[in-house]
Amino acid sequence: MTRRLAAALALLTAFALAPAVPAHAADEGPEQIVNGTFDAGTAPWWGTGNVTLGVEDGRLCVDVPGGTANPWDVIIGQDNLPLVEGETYAFSFYASATPAKVGRALVQLPVDPWTQYLSAAPEMSVSGNVYRYTFTAPVSLPNAQVAFQMGGSAEPWRLCMDDVSLRGGAEPEEYEPDTGPRVRVNMVGYLPDGPKNATVVTEAEAPLAWELKNASGRTVARGKSTPRGLDESSGQRVQSIDFSSYRKPGTGYTLTADGETSRPFDISANLYDEMRVDALKFYYTQRSGIEIRDDLRPGYGRPAGHVGVSPNQGDISVPCQPGVCDYSLDVSGGWYDAGDHGKYVVNGGISVHQLMSLYERDKAAHKDGQLRIPESGNGVPDVLDEARWEQEFLLSMQVPEGEALAGMAHHKIHDRAWTGLPLMPHLDPQPRELHPPSTAATLNLAATAAQAARVFAPYDAAFAARNLAAAREAWAAAVANPDRLADPNDGVGGGAYPDTDVSDEFYWAAAELYITTGEKAFADFVLASPHHTGDIWRERGFDWGNTAQLGRLELATVPNAIRDRDRVRRSVLEGADKYLATQREHPYGVPYGPPDYDWGSNNLVLNNMVVMAVAHDLSGKEKYRAGVREGMDYILGRNALNQSYVTGYGEVASQNQHSRWYARQLDASLPNPPRGTLSGGPNSAIQDPVAQRLLQGCAPQFCYVDHIESWSTNELTINWNAPLAWVSAFLADRAEHSGCDVRYRSHGGRNFTAEVTVRNAGGKHLDGWTLRWAFTGAQRVRDSWGAAVSQEGPVVTAKSNRKLRPGGSVTFGFAGSAPAGPNPAPEVFHLNGDRCR
Repeated sequence: MTRRLAAALALLTAFALAPAVPAHAADEGPEQIVNGTFDAGTAPWWGTGNVTLGVEDGRLCVDVPGGTANPWDVIIGQDNLPLVEGETYAFSFYASATPAKVGRALVQLPVDPWTQYLSAAPEMSVSGNVYRYTFTAPVSLPNAQVAFQMGGSAEPWRLCMDDVSLRGGAEPEEYEPDTGPRVRVNMVGYLPDGPKNATVVTEAEAPLAWELKNASGRTVARGKSTPRGLDESSGQRVQSIDFSSYRKPGTGYTLTADGETSRPFDISANLYDEMRVDALKFYYTQRSGIEIRDDLRPGYGRPAGHVGVSPNQGDISVPCQPGVCDYSLDVSGGWYDAGDHGKYVVNGGISVHQLMSLYERDKAAHKDGQLRIPESGNGVPDVLDEARWEQEFLLSMQVPEGEALAGMAHHKIHDRAWTGLPLMPHLDPQPRELHPPSTAATLNLAATAAQAARVFAPYDAAFAARNLAAAREAWAAAVANPDRLADPNDGVGGGAYPDTDVSDEFYWAAAELYITTGEKAFADFVLASPHHTGDIWRERGFDWGNTAQLGRLELATVPNAIRDRDRVRRSVLEGADKYLATQREHPYGVPYGPPDYDWGSNNLVLNNMVVMAVAHDLSGKEKYRAGVREGMDYILGRNALNQSYVTGYGEVASQNQHSRWYARQLDASLPNPPRGTLSGGPNSAIQDPVAQRLLQGCAPQFCYVDHIESWSTNELTINWNAPLAWVSAFLADRAEHSGCDVRYRSHGGRNFTAEVTVRNAGGKHLDGWTLRWAFTGAQRVRDSWGAAVSQEGPVVTAKSNRKLRPGGSVTFGFAGSAPAGPNPAPEVFHLNGDRCR
């Protein structure tokens, strides 16, 4: 979740894991540790009650018990160590672990809130190593504590330590990331017919010669770069390379300029076929309340989390925080929001919406069995089965009838207190609590339930009806309680997710309800909202706290009868033009232009790309699709750090995103995040201790470190993977805007007839044709004439063997039935696989 530890910012004011320091640094300043060599026994060292301290061969050794949940369940420490504000300290020690383990080494405040001035995660081996760190004390303190936290292991193990030292007078170390070659490319690759751009970091002012080489080292293209001057987002002087004219597919290409050779990349039409699936597969392993099967996700199997099996207290009957309510709810299921065990309605809302939205964009592209999840084979597209897992949770967060604030939605549910890393969901021992209902959460529920009512209608009428009823109840409750805002200080055990302006959520919810019901009251609300005509296209992009854009995009793309729909559609193109202009000006080609980078900046970049993608769908203009293709270059390696932010994609990619169970960096028995997981990316605010220690004064693009404890730059979340999945699906779409026009006319009400005329506006003769479209809801075709018409779910396919010459037209018809509510004419048609203009 993007503001998961907001309340901790006031507590974690110090600096964390540092790079290794020279050995001589430990000789500067007086020794602070008493008996760090253990020559005098174990005093004044202490341990928690579950360990016995002993000296063996001149080292402190302890048998660490297994079966503990948190790192702090087993501690060895020493108290009363003075720190001086502004002083830089060298902290070092020897440690061995049998078997090998990752521990926690801390210098901290010895009482609540346990503020950490140094937080390190040494990877201890059986043979033993010396570990050295530096940190600068932000406060003067007479009684700091050194603590070695060694809990959280399922199995027992043995720890030995020696030569523990803490000395002042150390030289602060500067962190310099390894950015590899100065030629920066999309390390995954480029689409054959798309833009192909790269960036070279150089002090040269004149254009540079460049060469594109294939896997055998033969030069296949060459040219001159374009000087771009200083890039403010990176602090680098750069030049751009455009090799778009080269289109031959192949693997292992490299680009050479200014004496540097890029990392390898491919040119291929299928670059995003796997990514669109992997980005969606991420959600299965984020599920709460169900066993994750290893046969479906090898290496990621785990027991069900939060189902009430000891020590886990479960989500089956969760009470409210004291004083909030006197009932309990079954809020099991849903997705864990991020790398912790919390579940949030406002974050879940935008996430499940974007999954349903990518399905609505092209319903035929999403199949049953595509994701290999437990529901595969049930006749429902897997993306909808996955979305339903979260939507069921959102419905369960609604305040029951008969209770105060009935119809509203609780803002969130999570642990009473923060837990440590790593911690598997089924081992979480903390009590769980429902937090107060909020207007923002209630409107998220109204919006997603209204959307779910139409997308699930062809597959499960009862579930669709349940969602529509919940959406209406939530809307009414929000209207009656328009200013119940989340407490910005409610950030213990989970993020606060405060939002001081929910007018955008009102607009989004009204838009979804109008599209689904066609009712005038919702149209009137939409038309009266300032978000309907205002400039909502922020440079920073949209996110869980800025959702008016979701309503605008839905009104533009999902068939509806809002009276100014043409203007709505034009406004999307205007927003896309804004992002294209930013991208053209940016030396790295990023459609994101604020002077500082936000928490989750990668998600914001991708959401700006969603706007450009929708503009392409609406207009057919290639410039918008090209903008999306180039924007993905930044995510996959064409950036200042020369790394991909998607796990498993690119030669150098994020792999240590902040998580309690994808925590291989801390525990070798656990996996890294699954392939296709997006990192939050550069964040100028660097709120966590690791980032604060390593990244002080960073230029925006450099405000990132691939470390599991850098939760402000390297988190994973459900709402960040959602736009990755959306954009990946768009880029995997090979359909072109072709020369065909379709006219669709219908007559009648719940039982209707439709006449469809197809004109070949292209230059090719068609020897037979297939026309495909999708209904918005549960409309069904009964009989047809002039073509063979079939239907699967909402997707309708009309086929004919008749020839269709250029400029020629053909007409066919069908009889159908529609449920109560609107029956809008389909607007997106595909002829022989290509999208009609």
